[in-house]
Amino acid sequence: MPRALGGRADDNAVTRKNRVAILTREYPPEVYGGAGTHVEYLARELRHLAEVTVHCWGAPRTEPGVTSHEAWPVLSEPKPESAALQAMSINLAMAAGVKGVDLIHSHTWYANLGGHLAKLTWSVPHVMTIHSLEPLRPWKAEQLGGGYALSMFCERTAIEAADAVIAVSRGVRKDVIECYPAVDPHRIHVIHNGIDSEIYRPQPSTETLVRFGIDPSAPYAFFNGRITKQKGLPLLLAAALELDPRHQLVLVASNPDTPEIAEEVSELAVQVRAKRGNLVWIDHFISREDLIHLHSNATVFVCPSIYEPFGLVILEAMACETAVVASRVGGIPEIVVEGETGFLVDYAPGAPEAFSTALAARIGQLLGDSALAARMGGAGRRRVIEQFAWQAIASRTVELYDSLLSRP
Repeated sequence: MPRALGGRADDNAVTRKNRVAILTREYPPEVYGGAGTHVEYLARELRHLAEVTVHCWGAPRTEPGVTSHEAWPVLSEPKPESAALQAMSINLAMAAGVKGVDLIHSHTWYANLGGHLAKLTWSVPHVMTIHSLEPLRPWKAEQLGGGYALSMFCERTAIEAADAVIAVSRGVRKDVIECYPAVDPHRIHVIHNGIDSEIYRPQPSTETLVRFGIDPSAPYAFFNGRITKQKGLPLLLAAALELDPRHQLVLVASNPDTPEIAEEVSELAVQVRAKRGNLVWIDHFISREDLIHLHSNATVFVCPSIYEPFGLVILEAMACETAVVASRVGGIPEIVVEGETGFLVDYAPGAPEAFSTALAARIGQLLGDSALAARMGGAGRRRVIEQFAWQAIASRTVELYDSLLSRP
């Protein structure tokens, strides 16, 4: 096995790049969250430094070096428990498909078990990136039923045996230590998420605003995220009732986790429309270009999450020079600099009303002070460029690979 990426195992060895297999559920064009975006850009940068193959879920891909896998047909019954079993069947296929690589790098519980099985089968190191932790998302039991116990099993089995664990924030590193005390803290390394600041940059578009029914002449607060308890959309809708009705609230939110949360946010939206109006809800997938336009035109981006290991969507907003108001949870304080690139709002599980009120106050402050919002937006983009470039993140990832592959 080579000692380092692009290096020599000994003086007489032929130099070659190491072969790294990335295991992931999401990969373009099937990307629905921050983990998928992370894998897309990390793989792109790693290809300059290693021979990278990607194993993902879903329909066949045409991109060279990318192999997709689908669940066993016998597990196709549409029940929550079956969904977890389908994931495990895909993991078996992934483990078989990576024969011949030097290192496995898995992302999320949907692929972690595959990485663990490949480690055992082919005797290669397994690195896993933690984008979120299953024990800290108990509401998934409502979504997955007994499948949640299986997702917990997959994550625990993999993380306790992994050669290295990448935490996407210092907050996540702390969570890993607390949730999985059997994991040696020395095996947990913090490497932040990144962003391509050439793609995510200020690109205002009046045409896009008009097409989505947004008034270009009025400031607006913007939310982009899944309809799940984790993302805190009900808290934002409650806060909207306290905002100046002259200001717009624009939401890009769809695919609710459960019928219950779908009903909750729908009822809150009815209240917001009845009591203050100026709510624009885009309830379907939109293109990256449109999303960048909406970020760029927004006065403030809002992230009211109750659990957020990192918050890639915040980087997207900051790269577009948009000020941010966000919960002070998880890895968010490592991105947002209080009073400089935005505002952080303390969240306590037992006091949702107080959180929504404080959230509304900070959102309203920025909606009412365009100069302050612009200064924070500019500072945010500078911070993204200096601290969160993908090239540097890929380099740190490769250094970790090297340390594992150079072991005797």
